[in-house]
Amino acid sequence: MEITGKIKQIDATKEYGSNGFQKRELVLTTEEQYPQHILIEFVQDKCGLLDSFSVGQRIKVGINIRGREWQSPQGEIKYFNSIQGWRIDAAESSTPPPPAAPPFETMPDTPSNKEEADDLPF
Repeated sequence: MEITGKIKQIDATKEYGSNGFQKRELVLTTEEQYPQHILIEFVQDKCGLLDSFSVGQRIKVGINIRGREWQSPQGEIKYFNSIQGWRIDAAESSTPPPPAAPPFETMPDTPSNKEEADDLPF
């Protein structure tokens, strides 16, 4: 899946636990009638992908939606979702493409000489 919008925020890389797990978060604002602020996580070696991007830049992000189940000590089950980025590219400008050229007008098929005109079967 892909999502396009402008970068609202890029967080610093954070390390969790002693196993070296890294995560970096980006907030992307969609460009639609009702803009949405979408939190996208980049983990491990993907954290470095954000280094060459800045706030306000228009981007296209390849994402995966991840879901997980969690059970509380009381036995209650809850579900959580996250959006993980795996690719990020600068998006094309939002200027509309130039209008297409009008279609070519063709002449109707006409016989090139009288002989061809007499060759009709009816």
